[in-house]
Amino acid sequence: MKSAIQANKNESLTAQEVILKQQAIIDKKSLVIQQQSVRILMLEEFLRLEKQKRFGPSSEKFPGQGELFNEVELASSADEQIDISSETSLEATQKKKPGRKGFSEKIAREQIFINLPDGEKIGAIDTFYSKVKEELDIVPAKVRILEYMQEKAVFINDGQRQMKAAALPKHPIGKVMGSIGLLAYIIIAKYMDGLPLYRLEGILKRYGGDVTRTSMANWIIRLSIQCQPLIHVLREHQQTGSLIQMDETRIKVLKEPGYVATGNKYMWVTLGGPPNEPVVIFDYDPSRGHEVPLRLLDGYEGYLQSDGYAGYDAASAKLKLVQVGCWDHCRRKFKEAQSAQPSKKKGVTKADIALNKIGKLYAIEREIKLLSPTEKYKQRQEKSLPILDDLKDWMNKNMGKSPSDSLISIALVYMNNQWSKLICYCENGNLPISNILAENAIRPFVIGRKAWLFSDTPKGAHASGIFYSLIETAKANGIEPYTYLRYIFKMLPYADTVEKVEALLPWRVKDQITAFEKTDWSVD
Repeated sequence: MKSAIQANKNESLTAQEVILKQQAIIDKKSLVIQQQSVRILMLEEFLRLEKQKRFGPSSEKFPGQGELFNEVELASSADEQIDISSETSLEATQKKKPGRKGFSEKIAREQIFINLPDGEKIGAIDTFYSKVKEELDIVPAKVRILEYMQEKAVFINDGQRQMKAAALPKHPIGKVMGSIGLLAYIIIAKYMDGLPLYRLEGILKRYGGDVTRTSMANWIIRLSIQCQPLIHVLREHQQTGSLIQMDETRIKVLKEPGYVATGNKYMWVTLGGPPNEPVVIFDYDPSRGHEVPLRLLDGYEGYLQSDGYAGYDAASAKLKLVQVGCWDHCRRKFKEAQSAQPSKKKGVTKADIALNKIGKLYAIEREIKLLSPTEKYKQRQEKSLPILDDLKDWMNKNMGKSPSDSLISIALVYMNNQWSKLICYCENGNLPISNILAENAIRPFVIGRKAWLFSDTPKGAHASGIFYSLIETAKANGIEPYTYLRYIFKMLPYADTVEKVEALLPWRVKDQITAFEKTDWSVD
């Protein structure tokens, strides 16, 4: 009897153990399923983001940004569902009336007279002409050969014949078969218009010139060496300003010693200088380490505005620079989180709320754009700081409430880590809210890179940096780049002192360039 009871107890215990084991297995699998579900949601979010990047609009703005809805100020989290009103401000919805923009007054005019037949003017008391329309016309490039005819005079001195020859104009790279006009054309075509040298070779050949891409590459590198003193002077002038904006982008250089040919190297850009004399400088370096900004900013004292790359932090700490954050980069991360939301998502999300609050900061900047730095500072203290305080409170309440790998969590962490830099622009009216000017300066390089793809040697990459610097600095100072390059190529061979090199800075040659444009260009 006791044996039977004991056996029943053992069976009961065994059944309970089995149930417990099965429950443990179920709990474990449920946990795995839950983790997989979260992972799937994250992957779907990133997939939607990639689809948006590839097929969606690239603009980070949306109509009425910052004024879309005000009731979100009452929401402590995105769990409170709020319907977004479709009404936008009058300013956001108004569009400029379409119309053709007139041609620049700087373009030369040539009048074409349309005459009445003589028979139709019989009996007229007067005739006159009136302008009825304008048409833009262009004459295609034409290759020509410049023949330099050197005058020589013969003298008889003590019964000996002596000859004196006119001095030839100096060429920046010596005896080459390309004029300074051709050199400027090649550089503008490659670095401003994004044409690879092999295309330029074909274009010149079609017009009757026969210059190989190898010759053009050698000319560019040799010419860049002659332009290096001007770059040194530009960098010194850039550091006299109170703010430098900085950014970097990838470049492939095939023959960089010690590096893989297909690996990424970097082109760095700095934008700064006095407000009316901006300087843009590109500098190639195979590394992305903090030693690069440390080298480029050596000797500078002031504000440094950049994205959140840690390399700038180390350089700023050593040089004791004041770092300014970029709200464009911060906003971009929330925009990515918003773009990755499911299309059928209802209500207001954290990304919507963040973009609304950030948009109000940009709205204030648009309002105060034309004010003096002192007035900008006052307006930011009065209007922007309360919005920033509210945004910080909202950020603190929502930190850690989303999966750590989600895009909204990544955006919140970025904003939290960069907060002291992001609010720095309110302490000085000369500081911009974003690093967009540096991004705009580097954009021509990024666009050109899609055409020429890579640089063959480090010398070629350094030369690219020099000519991008000259072109973008000329553009920033309102000077037509081709004319500026042509002028400095003509004058550089004679610039044998620092003072003469400084005289070639863009803001110092505007008057000379205007006179230069009016001269006969038949001889370089």
